[in-house]
Amino acid sequence: MKRSVEEKLLEDNRVIEEINRHLWIESEKAGHDIGFEKAKQDWLEKFSKAWMESHLLEKKSSTKTKAALYGVNKCIL
Repeated sequence: MKRSVEEKLLEDNRVIEEINRHLWIESEKAGHDIGFEKAKQDWLEKFSKAWMESHLLEKKSSTKTKAALYGVNKCIL
């Protein structure tokens, strides 16, 4: 994932909530706190593409506006 896309995603409070949820789930599985950084990288690698498709491209009429906001184009999705 491009660095600028990652940075813009991390500015979205909804993404931080998802990462915190992922942190909790993965820490429970591991039996200890895995840390925010590890949870963040894991979530970005595994779930960010699906999250962007679901949350940023949900309305066809606003796709270009939302994608432009995050610097996302259809090539990386």
